[in-house]
Amino acid sequence: MKFDLEERTTKFGADVILFCQKLKQTSINQPLINQIIRSATSIGANYYEANEAGTKNDFYNKIYISKKEANETKHWLQLIAIANPDFKPECRVLWSECHEIILILSKIVANSRNSAH
Repeated sequence: MKFDLEERTTKFGADVILFCQKLKQTSINQPLINQIIRSATSIGANYYEANEAGTKNDFYNKIYISKKEANETKHWLQLIAIANPDFKPECRVLWSECHEIILILSKIVANSRNSAH
């Protein structure tokens, strides 16, 4: 299945939301869920903003933020897997997709850095 990156980042954010709805609302999970929802959905939001950027520097900055949010999301996925061992396989799938998105965004950052600076 092929996605453009806007669709792919939106789908990823939605998948994280649906995954988090399965987790028990405990004192440990609640802050993890809040953090991962913010970072996972921010990946796509910043990518969308980058596509509407008025300047090359603005584009670069938004793509860079999107990549940083994706890296943060991987961190939260690892902690959720530790706190919820039964969900480790699902975390691994989401982590893998997030990693692929990071690789794509890293390439865009590298290419746009040259043209923005």
